[in-house]
Amino acid sequence: MPTPPLPTSHTEPDGSAVIRVLSYNIRSMRDDTEALARVIRACAPDLVLVQEAPRFFRWRKKLARLAAASGQVILSGGATASGPALLSSLRATIERTEDVLLPLTPGLHRRGFATAVVRFGGARLGVLSCHLSLQKDERYEQGGMLLDRLAALEAPYAIAGGDLNERPGGRTFKRLATELQDCWTVAPWGGEYTSTPVDPHQRIDALFATEGIEVLGCGVPLGQPGITETDLRAATDHLPVLAALRVPAH
Repeated sequence: MPTPPLPTSHTEPDGSAVIRVLSYNIRSMRDDTEALARVIRACAPDLVLVQEAPRFFRWRKKLARLAAASGQVILSGGATASGPALLSSLRATIERTEDVLLPLTPGLHRRGFATAVVRFGGARLGVLSCHLSLQKDERYEQGGMLLDRLAALEAPYAIAGGDLNERPGGRTFKRLATELQDCWTVAPWGGEYTSTPVDPHQRIDALFATEGIEVLGCGVPLGQPGITETDLRAATDHLPVLAALRVPAH
């Protein structure tokens, strides 16, 4: 039985907003960028939480090219956040953005957060994209920093997502899922596993939402119109996570 489509984006009479949010590790656009853009465009997201955005030579131009090809604009991130980035549709009104570099552990990769506060209709929310450490102790500390940073955005509602480099049974994943709604667990839709596209067998990418946000559905957009298995395999080495969320007016 085919997976039903997620709700489309819209603003409701009370000012609340239904938005579509995509989290996607794009592996520095080292793969088929046309396939990548087709997947993003077919998901029709209002926000794209990117991990492994280009960070080196002409990185801004590469990210801008992807945004344009997928019907988005750049909000924040890239090299200035050490990989995470945020894209949005023109439906978003941007209040502010900030790139955050996390403390560097000698010998390990520098990590960061791309953050923003945005509005859709009467709904106002904070957004954070992350790519957490491969090292479990550093990853746990970064999970705490993520929660602190979400609170510091001082928005009535917030979402966070990214490549956690950890499965749901890990202590960092559990830490986030204790404080926030794990969108897949709340309203599973589509596929569960995000790694790898050729052999999906683990969920290491996730979207989280603060209390008060209604999760209408969340998962890997398999079998949806315009999204082919060929493109998903060619685009990057992760599968995307797509969620539909209802954010109250504030």
